[in-house]
Amino acid sequence: MAEWVAALDVGGTAMKGAAVGPDGTARWPLRRPTPADQGPEAVVEAVGATVELLLDAARRRGLQVAAAGVAVPGIVDDERGVAVFSANLGWRDLPLRSLLAARTGLPVGLGHDVRAGALAEAALGAARGVRDVLFVAVGAGVAGAALVDGRLLVAGGFAGELGHLRVDPAGEPCGCGGRGCVETVASAAAIARRYAARTGRPVAGAAAVAARVREGDPDAVAVWEEAVGALAEGLAAAVTLLAPRLVVVGGGLAGAGELLLRPLAELLRLRLSPRSARMPRLVGAALGDQAGCLGAALLARRALHGGAPP
Repeated sequence: MAEWVAALDVGGTAMKGAAVGPDGTARWPLRRPTPADQGPEAVVEAVGATVELLLDAARRRGLQVAAAGVAVPGIVDDERGVAVFSANLGWRDLPLRSLLAARTGLPVGLGHDVRAGALAEAALGAARGVRDVLFVAVGAGVAGAALVDGRLLVAGGFAGELGHLRVDPAGEPCGCGGRGCVETVASAAAIARRYAARTGRPVAGAAAVAARVREGDPDAVAVWEEAVGALAEGLAAAVTLLAPRLVVVGGGLAGAGELLLRPLAELLRLRLSPRSARMPRLVGAALGDQAGCLGAALLARRALHGGAPP
């Protein structure tokens, strides 16, 4: 497994890529905008062109690149290599793995961005050595990925939609078509939106709300407590079903540190029945915004080695 791979994490607004060595070291990182506003074909072309840039960067330095890995948002069928659906990117039933393999002439691994982040945290980060893990990414949305007995739970690409568990039947409409989902209250985007709606004062993002919580702003405190409560409600259901020993919280909101993790752990403990669920340890993600890219590298290695775990 001494080969280098090209790895790309595709987001709704930006793509983050790197060449990744056999020890997990990312080299020659690049970041490019995702042209989602130009339509799905433009995004596919941009993904292919960016992978080729990564390959060129490595080969110019005399490195042999053996495979490529790409992590994308939405519903992703890892086994078939199909991006089933992405509202942000406009994809539907896109055979992205085969398209990229034909373009590059390399084995290609394709997977979901949050599941890729979970793989990276398990192999290289905060969940190393733990076989039962729930990775939760809280950013523009909320999503989860679970390793159960050391195996990633995929379920045809539909596993892990933690953000769309309903926590308030009378709550706000959600982009999924439901109402009162975790994501409508607990995502970073929702926190900023709800604070602005409550106060009439727009903020740059959830980090600004977190700063005002630390300053004692009562409106910020109220919005933050509602968000943490909704996230704890969703986590309680997931923990009861999956019994992880460790919950790793990543995404942009994880930057709040103990302001998020401490009350979240306390509320989760209150919501779990000691007779039917075990309380997991909660920690912040270790890999930050590199998790998706490093996870894509692990997907590339799986493709290279016939689907074997990296």
